[in-house]
Formats: sequence, structure tokens, C-alpha cells
Amino acid sequence: MSTSTAARGIDRSYALAWYARNRARTAALFDVLAPGTLYQQPISQRHPIVFYVGHLPGFSLNTLVKRGLGRPGIDEALERLFARGIDPDDAGHDASAFVWPDEATVAAFVREADARVVDALETADLDQPGHPLMDRSEAVYAILEHEAMHQETLLYMWHRLPHDAKRAPHDYALRTTPGPVAQGDVQVPAGMARLGARRGEIPFGWDNEFPGPEVEVPAFRIQRLNVTNGDYLAFVEGGGYADPRWWTPEDRAWLESEQHRHPIFWERRGTAWHWRGMFESFPLPLAWPVYVSQAEAAAFARWSGRRLPTEAEFQRAAYGTPDGSLRTHPWGDAAPAPAHGVFDFSGWEPEPVGTHPAGQSAWGVHDLVGNGWEWTTTVFAGFPGFVPIPSYPEYSADFFDDKHVVLKGGSPATARDLLRPSFRNWFRPRYPYVYATFRTVESQA
Repeated sequence: MSTSTAARGIDRSYALAWYARNRARTAALFDVLAPGTLYQQPISQRHPIVFYVGHLPGFSLNTLVKRGLGRPGIDEALERLFARGIDPDDAGHDASAFVWPDEATVAAFVREADARVVDALETADLDQPGHPLMDRSEAVYAILEHEAMHQETLLYMWHRLPHDAKRAPHDYALRTTPGPVAQGDVQVPAGMARLGARRGEIPFGWDNEFPGPEVEVPAFRIQRLNVTNGDYLAFVEGGGYADPRWWTPEDRAWLESEQHRHPIFWERRGTAWHWRGMFESFPLPLAWPVYVSQAEAAAFARWSGRRLPTEAEFQRAAYGTPDGSLRTHPWGDAAPAPAHGVFDFSGWEPEPVGTHPAGQSAWGVHDLVGNGWEWTTTVFAGFPGFVPIPSYPEYSADFFDDKHVVLKGGSPATARDLLRPSFRNWFRPRYPYVYATFRTVESQA
């Protein structure tokens, strides 16, 4: 987008192309599922797959067409059913409490919802100054980013399905050869970090991104690379999951209730460890970033005598520079490209850490964007002056409950449209399914 377009609403052709790209990618993700899987519930804390078929266009219909533009809907009962998902808490979710329509009914709803959204994007006034939802095209941006975010949800749900419930695409490939960069610490001196964004400086942001403050960050040391499966293996095989010294009482209770003894992306086959891939299992790639919950990441950090970073420390390591300026991305101002990292659905699995040196930060820290979201210790909350976003007022505010923590960066399944410094992800600390890794830090006097 040009600067002039970004400053005053979204360009119609840009919005239509983005919506079409979203819908095509969503269709491609569903295409890998074998027949008969739509009513399966691969993660107990989430709705069955069929919900997401209707939810993505249903959210766009509800938000843009009905609430934003005041146009009529299709079927009020279906619009309510597909309106919103659930917070994946530590307990399971009883899908039988919902009555899900048959595939033909859902397909008809999806076709009509898509048609009405496209018609709105083609014919409506998409920027209406002073309108609570349409000012600067807020509702348009909201539906476009919402679908991009949920595509990642779909992928990590697919990861929990049996392999025979999926069909590998022709381009499915693995990269397991370790990169040339060695693990080690990088010193980041004290300085300022920008959290979130300031209104008007980006075309769109979610409410939890504003108004972004600047904060002073003391000096710290941070790992150059993410913790890998190989690093984490020492913790697992050294009895880390059985040693209460490394776990909070709540996390220990969760381990026992779920019988967790290793990351859920790992499988034990005899004496060997394997990675549970999207379409097959294979020997554990030791150079890949480990995917774990925040509880597991924090336990490893304690075991190693360190801690997880704060959101501010991540921002300083990713976007700060020795001269005090701020970068748009860790590597600079250039638009995200494959050379910079593993993101934007570039593959179905992660890649070895440190294999995209062009994406390193000014301090020499690698993979801060892509290859896995990064857990922090920061509790998810609004910045001072927080105001709920009119197009989706419950988006953030419902999760300001001291039960969610901030993640930063991005994963292989994070759309490039979300790779802005201010974007904040969040999950409960004992949610293990997301493509999330970590690195450790230590404070410096």
C-alpha cells in the first residue's frame, strides 16, 4: 500500500485481492483434510473443525456487512452459531452442547456469506469518517486480519489430527540440516523499547496495540538462537518433567492431570524420539526450535539458571539498534521476504534455527520473526489509555484476566500481513498446541 492510501482507508482493489487471497489459502488448508473429518474435534479446548468452515466468512459477514454497513444477513441462527470461538482454557470443551448443521447447509451459508462480503468490498463506501466501525476502513482490516490469524489456528489443529486424516500436498518437504550459526548469548545494552504503536502511524492495528508506550529496558543478555529440540532433550532426559524444582504448583498440577512427560510435538518410539509432523512422524530434528507451552519453557529456563524475556526485552532485541533508532523489522525496513525467516506459510514444519541470517536483528539475534512465536513473561493487558476496538470490542478486553501471556514474533503459519512490531499474540501459559518456542535471557548489572 502507498502511504497516501494507508493514511485514509483501504484501497478497494487491495481489499478485494487480500480477501480473495485469504479465501484461497483457507480453501487450500481444508483441501488437505480427508473426507469425513469436518466434525472431528482435534483439540478438546476448541470447537470441531466444522465451526471454522462457517466462522471465517461468518465473522466477515457479521462484522463488515451487518454491523459495519447495516446490510441484511442470511440466517440469524447460523450467524450466531458461527459468530465467535471459545477461549482455550485448561479444561476440555464439550462440543455436544452445540448442534452443528450438515455439510450442505454450511456450504450454502459460506457461499452466500462470501458473495455478500465481496459485494460489500466492491460497492460499499469502505471509509466513512466518524463511523465507529468504518472510519479508516477499520472493519475491513479487521475481517482480513481475522481470517489470516485463524489460518494459523487451523494448521495447529490439523497437526493434532491422525496422519490418515490428511493428504500431503505435492510440495511437502522437510529441511533438517543445521545452520552455520552457533548458540550463544548476545549482550543488549540498556535503552528504550517501543511497545505497541501510536495511532495514525500504521494503517491498522488491534486495540491492544494502542497507545504504545516507550519504556526503558535495563541491560540483558539473550540467546542468539531459539532453544532447539536438541537443547530441550537434555532437560527431558535429565528428568526435568519429574523434578518439582522447575515447576510452579499450578504447572505441576497440569503436568500430572495431562500426564505430560515431554513436548506434545514429540513422540517416543522405543528408545528413539520422533517429531509428530503434519503428515508423518520422523526422527526428531534436533536443530528445529522446540515447540512447548509457556509453562514448559519457563521450567527449562529455571533449570538452566535463567528466565524468559519480557515483552519489552523482546522488542528491544528485535527492533532496537545501537544508535537508538527503531527498525520496522529485525533486519531493517525491507518488506518481509523468504530470506528473512520462516513465515507466511512457507512450509508445513519449522526449519533449523539460524538458517536465515538475513533476518537477524541489529544486535545479531536470529529468528525473532518466524519459525515459532516466542513466549514472554508479560501478562497480557492493555496499555494505559486502552480503548476497545469498535469492530470487535471483545477481541482483547475479554482476555485481560491475568490468565494469558504475551507472545511475539511469528511462526511458519503467520501471514506476512501480521509481521509488524506492534502485533501481540497471547495464550494461556499451559496451552501446548500453538507453534510457540522461546529463548532465555539473564539480567545484567
